[in-house]
Amino acid sequence: MSGYALAQDNDHASENVTLYRVFVGDHADPRVTAFDLLEPQKRWTFETRGQTKLVPVDEGAAVVAVQSDNDSVQFFNSGVSLNAHGDHADIEISDPAAISEPLTGPRPFHVIDHDGKVVINFDRGGYAEVVDAHELSHGELESNRLPQARAHHGFAAPIGKHWVTTVASDAPVEGDAAPKRVGMQTVQEDGTPVGDVATCTGIHGEAFSGAYLAAGCEEGILTATAGSDGPAFELLNYPSDLPSGEKTGTLLGAKSMQVFLGDYGAKGLVVVDPVDEPHFRYIELPFRRVDFALDPANARFGYVLTEDGTLHQVDVLDGKIANSAKVTEPHSMDGHWNDPRPRIAMAGDEIVMSDPKAGLVRRIGKTDLKEVGTIKVEGMPYNIAVVGGSGKVHEGEGHAGHGHDQAGHDHAHSHGDPQIYKGYFEDSQITDRPLSDYAGDWQSVYPYLRDGTLDPVWAHKAEAGAASVEEIRAEYETGYRTDVERITIEGETVTFYKEGKPMKGEYTYDGYEILTYKKGNRGVRFIFKKTEGDAEAPQFIQFSDHKIAQERTDHFHIYWGNDRAALLEEVTNWPTYYSSSLSAQQIVSEMKAH
Repeated sequence: MSGYALAQDNDHASENVTLYRVFVGDHADPRVTAFDLLEPQKRWTFETRGQTKLVPVDEGAAVVAVQSDNDSVQFFNSGVSLNAHGDHADIEISDPAAISEPLTGPRPFHVIDHDGKVVINFDRGGYAEVVDAHELSHGELESNRLPQARAHHGFAAPIGKHWVTTVASDAPVEGDAAPKRVGMQTVQEDGTPVGDVATCTGIHGEAFSGAYLAAGCEEGILTATAGSDGPAFELLNYPSDLPSGEKTGTLLGAKSMQVFLGDYGAKGLVVVDPVDEPHFRYIELPFRRVDFALDPANARFGYVLTEDGTLHQVDVLDGKIANSAKVTEPHSMDGHWNDPRPRIAMAGDEIVMSDPKAGLVRRIGKTDLKEVGTIKVEGMPYNIAVVGGSGKVHEGEGHAGHGHDQAGHDHAHSHGDPQIYKGYFEDSQITDRPLSDYAGDWQSVYPYLRDGTLDPVWAHKAEAGAASVEEIRAEYETGYRTDVERITIEGETVTFYKEGKPMKGEYTYDGYEILTYKKGNRGVRFIFKKTEGDAEAPQFIQFSDHKIAQERTDHFHIYWGNDRAALLEEVTNWPTYYSSSLSAQQIVSEMKAH
């Protein structure tokens, strides 16, 4: 069976490819094995210094292999790179490869992958190493050190243009005992503390979802969100109806909606909504939990393996177990936490599960929880990571690393004729466009401007010498300003989200208008009129996306209001939206490429 799922796209001279690549760390031997899920006979083996915890980073373009007991962190280029472009993603495929020399230091542990940065905490060193994810995915290892006030089992994370780190108590400890963790604090890039410590006793387990960083505490869940003046902290206390004496120590963050799934005691899970009450919903499990995962493709569902060998599908929205099936022999949770027990990861429509005692990786369909195949892996396959997905391989690029460089990739395929993109075109080149050109789920970039994420974009634009960074940022502060954080477009329905609350309307095409700007270049507004819907939804919406003929967009500027003609006079405020599937760092890269 082929490792690639292919479909020829004649209109775009490209192939649609689906590929999932599995990385497995052995429980006993210092080794990582990689293989393609549907072509497992093609394998790669990498020696390590010890047992590894595997973490995919940079949208799966790289894999971090943390070897806590061996004071080492190794990095692998996964050989699978996905680049999202609004209506589609491009996929580049090559052989996986080890990257440079490992990072070494006293007991590395927690890994955070956020906003283009991979952060590894060195628990006994009292610092975190910050690695540039983009450089890592291109085979280069660059890192900076963020010092902490005291060595402890914790983490550091970027939030907007600021940083936060866990904080340990200064109280003396005996022998090899670890210092008590007491909370989280904002710090500068050099580790200098800023402001007070947000209390979170025993803080452990961290994840990002939407605008929130969350971590488990003895008191509840501590959240942090970006702001222009620094991160804002809020403690969500455990409610009285949760079992007493338990806490959350591991959290998973959903990508497509703002929610977390965490453990809660040995036999429980908790769904955490950081915004709306009730903030917590408890899910009791029939047996103790072995491992759990969230489905990145459908955040409504999570999957948890319990010690009796049963895999459960968890409905996150309903807060209950939706389906269960026996998938392996029992694996008792008695004994050491690192005994060889199965680990699970998601691979599209499948759950991939290591089974150390059987020497197998099991493939399980996520809908019916039935086994669809097994893959024999030498030794005791233990910790597991899956990378990959679906994308287009363009004609002439091949499957084994078509490798066009980043400079050559600067969106020639996304933006077509550069003259048209700059606003120079003939009227005869314009065609009507349907609303489907703008279909999708879109996020405002204004929050990224406010929290400093887009600062590298202004610096890049300033290099041209036409204006200073401050002048450029001020222009875009006015241009991007909006209180609508998200827009979804499906069929004729456009839904605007303001503070999480939707307002929607049905819209039909109402022609286009050509605008001439002061510089002499021109733009085209494609206009849609509301036919029905909520009263608060605007009567007219006008799109401008640097395209002038029918073509799916990769981002857009939008104008809305109840006066069609007056909207055409608005040229200083142009709320801008990119696909919600893009990370902040990917948006920065897209903007710098314009």
